[in-house]
Amino acid sequence: MKSRLSLLFWAGACTLIFAQENNFYQVVAEQGDGIFSLLRKQGLDPVKHYGEFLDLNSDKIKDGSALKLGEQYKVPYADDSFKKKGVLVETDVDAEAPIFDKELSQMSLKSDKLKDAVYYLIAENTVGTDVNFTKDIAKRLAAELMEHGAQVYVMGEHTEMEASTGTMGDYVKVINKRYLQHMGKYQRVLFMRAENISQDRNLEVAVYHYNKSEQGQRFAQNIQNVFKQHSISNTNVDEARLVFEDKNSLYLAKNLLPAISLLSLESSSKTSQSRISLKTDKTKFANMISNGIMNDYADLEFEN
Repeated sequence: MKSRLSLLFWAGACTLIFAQENNFYQVVAEQGDGIFSLLRKQGLDPVKHYGEFLDLNSDKIKDGSALKLGEQYKVPYADDSFKKKGVLVETDVDAEAPIFDKELSQMSLKSDKLKDAVYYLIAENTVGTDVNFTKDIAKRLAAELMEHGAQVYVMGEHTEMEASTGTMGDYVKVINKRYLQHMGKYQRVLFMRAENISQDRNLEVAVYHYNKSEQGQRFAQNIQNVFKQHSISNTNVDEARLVFEDKNSLYLAKNLLPAISLLSLESSSKTSQSRISLKTDKTKFANMISNGIMNDYADLEFEN
């Protein structure tokens, strides 16, 4: 587990060297880099940070904007950087790393709809499920939320066996710590659990809530409503029955400061009840979750 996140830290030509002041770090210009492309690869809006970059590197920029291959350039360590807005948390040691690396150059801010929202994503796989399934969903969902201005924390994925030992306590510790750091903001936890997922079969989805949390119930229902609107099946979902029952979910609900909802995923079964069926299209699936999440935030903003 402790070596898992080390693979995500920067290596090679784009090595990060953080300044003592913590207001900038240095990256090496690669083949084809200009100011815009270099900033985008660091998860920054090039229009917003162009002037600051010029000020930091005035002695290394030729002809107004040209960068020198292999030269180190100072990059603003900005709060709105996608590197800081999207964080992968290694829960057992409370260590952080950016969720995205090479994908940053393809990401851009679409809106600021979620600028005051903070989300914590937990991905759990039971035995029999590809470990990359919920990881991929979590990353796609994180990217969508970040591109609308949200702060997103993704917890390192675990198997059911790992999750039943002490991981729930680690989740509570790291999430509650960050909840206090973001006090006053809208904050929610989405716990995604995948069971025996098969790529060639339909995916059945159920969204659960804690019956003593009004915020968690509304969060779950907003996500569930989007699934019902786009589902292939006309399965009737009894929302009142979909409450936490297993010990891990109940432990999290009772001990986490932010409201939590559980998204249960498994391969389709004809005998299944209170579930919604759809094809296992990861991009479509992540988009539907994000739409439900944004609807929940919009409802709260409207009420306020």
